[in-house]
Amino acid sequence: MIHEERDVFDDLAAEHAHLEAVLAAIPPQRWDAASGAPGWTVGDVVLHLAQTNELVVASVTGDREQFARPEGVPLDELMDRMVAEERGAPPEEVFRRWRRSAAAALEALRGCPAGTRLHWAAVPLSPRTLAATRIAEHWAHALDVTGPLGVDYPDTARLWHIARLAQRTLPYAFAVAGEEGGPVRCVLTGPAGERWEFGDADAPSVITGPAGEFCRVGARRLRPEDTSLRAEGPHAAAALRVLRNYAA
Repeated sequence: MIHEERDVFDDLAAEHAHLEAVLAAIPPQRWDAASGAPGWTVGDVVLHLAQTNELVVASVTGDREQFARPEGVPLDELMDRMVAEERGAPPEEVFRRWRRSAAAALEALRGCPAGTRLHWAAVPLSPRTLAATRIAEHWAHALDVTGPLGVDYPDTARLWHIARLAQRTLPYAFAVAGEEGGPVRCVLTGPAGERWEFGDADAPSVITGPAGEFCRVGARRLRPEDTSLRAEGPHAAAALRVLRNYAA
C-alpha cells in the first residue's frame, strides 16, 4: 500500500520518547563513550540535540541573534564549536537539558500560526518542515548513540518524514554538491513492508529500495554502494551521491 501522510508533530513527540527511553537506560559512566559522530562522545551528541532544540525555540520567538554564523564557516564546524564550548556537564544535567529543550521545541512548533516561516540553517522553513528535520536529526544521532553501545534502535514508520524530506530537498542537495540534477522519484519500502512513493510519477529517474537504507544514505551513515537501493535513469545515481537529510 502507499503510506498516507503522517502527523509530523505527533511523530516528533514519539521520536523524543523513543530516544528518552534509550538515554535513561544508559549508565552515567557510558556517556563518555565514543559515539558514531566523529570526535563526539554520547554526552556530546545529547548536548548537540539540546542546543539545536533551543535554536528551534529561538527561531519561533524571533531571536535571530542565535543564528549568527561567521561567513565561510561550514555548519558542521559551527555545531562542533557550540558543543566544545559547553561540553563537560554531568550526564544527568545534559539529559535534563535535552528533555526540557525537546518539550519546549515541540510546544513552540505546535503553537505556530498557519503560514509561519521560521528562520533556520539554510532557508526559512514551515513549522511542519522544521519538525521533520528535527525527527531526522534525532533519529540520525540516536543511531550515533545506540550503534557503538550495541543498543537496539529499530526503524519505525517515522522514517516516512525523513525519506520525504530527503526527496523533496534533492534540488538543494544537488546545488550544495555542485552537480547537475533533475526530477527523481523514490519508491521505497517502509519498515513494515508498506510502499512509500515521493516525487513526480513521470520522473525519468527512480530510486527504489528499503526506506531505512535510503534515510541512512541521506544521513551519511551509509554509503550508497553498501545498500540494496537501485538507481535507474539519468539522475538517480547522482541523487544517491548527494542525498542529504540535513542542511550544509
